[in-house]
Amino acid sequence: MEPNSLLDALLDEAGMSHAGLAARVNTAGWARGRTLSYDHTAVGRWLKGQRPRQIVPDLICDILSERLQRLLSHDDIGMGKPGATPPPTALAGFVERATALWRSDQQQRADVQAAPALVGTAAVMPVWEWENPPDDLDVSRTGTPRVGLSDVEMLRAARTRYESMYRASGGVATRGRIVGFLTSHTAPLLRGSYTDHVGRDLCRASGGLVAVSGICAYDSDAQGLAQRYFHHALRLAKASGDRAFGGYVIALLVNQSVFLKDYRQAVAFAEAGLRTAGGHISPGLATDLNAMQAKAFARLGDIRAAHRAMSRAEAAAAMIRPDEEPPETGYVQPGLVEAQLAEALISLQDWSPARTFAEEAVRSQAHARGRVHRLATLTTVDLGRGEPELAAANALTALDIASGMESQRLRDRFVALRAKLAGHGSSATREAVEQIDASLSVPL
Repeated sequence: MEPNSLLDALLDEAGMSHAGLAARVNTAGWARGRTLSYDHTAVGRWLKGQRPRQIVPDLICDILSERLQRLLSHDDIGMGKPGATPPPTALAGFVERATALWRSDQQQRADVQAAPALVGTAAVMPVWEWENPPDDLDVSRTGTPRVGLSDVEMLRAARTRYESMYRASGGVATRGRIVGFLTSHTAPLLRGSYTDHVGRDLCRASGGLVAVSGICAYDSDAQGLAQRYFHHALRLAKASGDRAFGGYVIALLVNQSVFLKDYRQAVAFAEAGLRTAGGHISPGLATDLNAMQAKAFARLGDIRAAHRAMSRAEAAAAMIRPDEEPPETGYVQPGLVEAQLAEALISLQDWSPARTFAEEAVRSQAHARGRVHRLATLTTVDLGRGEPELAAANALTALDIASGMESQRLRDRFVALRAKLAGHGSSATREAVEQIDASLSVPL
């Protein structure tokens, strides 16, 4: 069941306890000739996603509408018709749903943080809605506070700060900070008053922050939550009218799909990003989307398609001009495409060119997190080529660089490297395994 963050947020806004709602539902039912006997535990089940039967959703709408002085529907309280495909989300309704989830995440609600990744139509629909009409013709809004361009600049600066924090310290350490910022600073601005022009810039800047929050959730292995943040960022991208930014968010979904081993979805999402962003896409983003598509094709065993995507990625990489790239694609640093293509070739067990690409990636300058991933890729290639001593040395270098980072994804890489190194009996690999074990013994 999907946690009902909307109802939770409405109860908080109304200042109503679980027991208080239950008592009011019972009273309202009696007024309609129904004998109901709900208590606070029933409300707790509703917040976990259970939908009450009969007239109870109607009663909850009436109770909360009266308290909050605005009309609420079943969808507004998170109790829409089960299995129904929702219409394209109006921006105002989206803001309430998105900010409700951010609030629940900040409160560290276990049911929200452990939400499973969406599959099927629910996973695909946000991408389809981003790619297809209708567009938002006017995103202006009336409310408080009054939002200006200085607020937008503040959000942009915050995105840069939290992205740097993530790269230096990892998503586990950064996640609580950025989610708190979304709830305390970003959500009130989205609910504020702004013109269409300012509103589009606001959605663009907010989307950048939401995307980094999703990255931190992904890095913390909260995959369902990360996916929802990516979907929120994609909706904000649509409202902003910035197709290139939407393509960047698609790249995040492609990366997650590869991690979740849904390779066909990764290929389809990458194609959607390349197609829809079109002429607005930057060479850096085109490079990454094609390279990830190559990885997905390689893991599907489609050698020809993988090599075609690799060629497109290399061609796009040759056109990158760093000073012309948008802020979000700063991760497409020199050597990234080589690391991605080495990963694709590892899947194809084509070790010689994989080694060439992996070595070139390691020689290129990168931030610390990128260096760890590149060294891990080179370690895997060394093992595939039967060179365990070189692999052990590269693994230990990566382990040293990763010291102080709190990242489940990096931890996963070292767990995988440890398993591969343990299969070799040399003194160098035994030492590497011992040091990795010592590092992994400290929980995140």
